[in-house]
Amino acid sequence: MTTTTTVTTPTTAAHAVRHDDRSDPGRPVVDVVIPVHNEEIDLPRCVRRLREHLRAYVPYPCRITIADNASTDATWPIATELAAEYPEVEVVHLDLKGRGRALRTVWMDSPAPVLAYMDVDLSTDLAALLPLLAPLLSGHSDLAIGTRLTRQSRVLRGPKREIVSRCYNLLLRGTLVARFSDAQCGFKAIRADVARRLLPLVEDTGWFFDTELLVIAERAGLRIHEVPVDWTDDPDSRVDIVATALDDLRGIARLGRAFTTSRLPLGRIRAEFGRGRPEPLAAGVPAGLSRQLLRFGAVGAVSTLAYLGLFVALRPGVGAQAANLLALLVTAVANTAANRRLTFGVRGREAVGRHQAQGLLVFGLGLALTSGSLALLHAGTAAPGRGVELAVVVAANLTATLLRFLLLRHWVFRAA
Repeated sequence: MTTTTTVTTPTTAAHAVRHDDRSDPGRPVVDVVIPVHNEEIDLPRCVRRLREHLRAYVPYPCRITIADNASTDATWPIATELAAEYPEVEVVHLDLKGRGRALRTVWMDSPAPVLAYMDVDLSTDLAALLPLLAPLLSGHSDLAIGTRLTRQSRVLRGPKREIVSRCYNLLLRGTLVARFSDAQCGFKAIRADVARRLLPLVEDTGWFFDTELLVIAERAGLRIHEVPVDWTDDPDSRVDIVATALDDLRGIARLGRAFTTSRLPLGRIRAEFGRGRPEPLAAGVPAGLSRQLLRFGAVGAVSTLAYLGLFVALRPGVGAQAANLLALLVTAVANTAANRRLTFGVRGREAVGRHQAQGLLVFGLGLALTSGSLALLHAGTAAPGRGVELAVVVAANLTATLLRFLLLRHWVFRAA
């Protein structure tokens, strides 16, 4: 005999089938959710294959939860039959569609410390499941995703979906500065404590749910582990690419506004999960110095090119000193903003005014170095050539750049 428990959520009602009359197999360590909508054909094969794989290769108590979101075919009766047949299978029915809504409902109610989900078509080879779960079970990572877009992945799909997927991830990198490689692969996992902290911040209930969750987690400094997967395209996929793309664009714009206005409590999440800057292993060794130097160098290279371009463009009209002042001023503001975010990992609007003011003081030192160098050059040579003049300002600018890094690291962003 099976009983049904009703769970109420802010968006819809969910009905969970429990096995109260059977011996308790123990609290699950891993809960694998399969969100489905009208999947009466694929569902039995998926559940049986997944169950066999979990029993053979995952050495922890596991639960499979079928999340039926508003199916109109025989998916729900088939799901309840599977739940009656296998004690480790649970079913939840939602009256409204939406993969994100289904995952949120199940994950928020699950007793397992590690939560995962996969598509019912099993496009992703299950051999990647334990590598996906392992860094979360060990506590090393906060989220884990399967990726089809690395050289180690083996993917079989048509050019249309390949192009769409790569363009989408490039768009995420360009607009939201996402660093993970594949937002759309339906093969992900998250620690339950992290999920309960992040899910209330995720607004989307459909296909953009994954992307929104990952971007918020990354901005909060959480660790996302990527697993290269073997993936075979399902030719029967019913995803509406155009509608999904429009929803994704709206989601990207909404997230961009949220980050710009600092509406999300990213700092508190970062502090809660202890993913701040690591402490040095030995006295006198600055934490993260090598990475900061690389990023500062990249920002500095771009800034130097921009400075030279502005100097050359302005020099004929306003003279060397004025051109140097204007070029330095424009690039200094942009340089401080870029280093604040990219080099020293400071996000949000808190203390941004103070950081820019201190950055301008650092700019003043750079101006003194470069202007003084130009003054000395013109004092010693009546009409120096353009090449000599450029060489002098480049050398002075490089010296000012080194001084700038030291001041930004040990003064401007010391407490960030």
